[in-house]
Amino acid sequence: MGITSVSHITRPARCIISLLALSFSAAAAQTSDGSFSGPVRFGQQDGEVIYRTICQGCHMPSGEGAVGAGAYPALANSPSLAVAGYAAYVVVNGSRAMPPFGQLLDDNQIAAVVNYVRMHFGNTFTDVMTASDVKSTRH
Repeated sequence: MGITSVSHITRPARCIISLLALSFSAAAAQTSDGSFSGPVRFGQQDGEVIYRTICQGCHMPSGEGAVGAGAYPALANSPSLAVAGYAAYVVVNGSRAMPPFGQLLDDNQIAAVVNYVRMHFGNTFTDVMTASDVKSTRH
């Protein structure tokens, strides 16, 4: 007589099975340097979606920045964004508390998010950054 549904498995047994599955997946995700994250690429290509998914947690939904566990500069009405190459360099390589995103995002994605930020939140910079512009900022 076989088990025909998961409902026959006791709650403690289900918890153990779940924990084992998590530990096996964590072990599989561990990289050779001992960390649990590898160079995984972010799939979205739209600058606004990239901002909302990655950037707004620190820089806030309207780009106003924040102070708390760290200082997250405002991107709204920011003269620092006048030079698109500077913004791309910071996204690729990180700066102070901001981690580098160069391994998570390709050149097109970085150009898209930099262009989005430079044309929103009260910023009115109209020169468009391209993927080849971003490529030149990589080490």
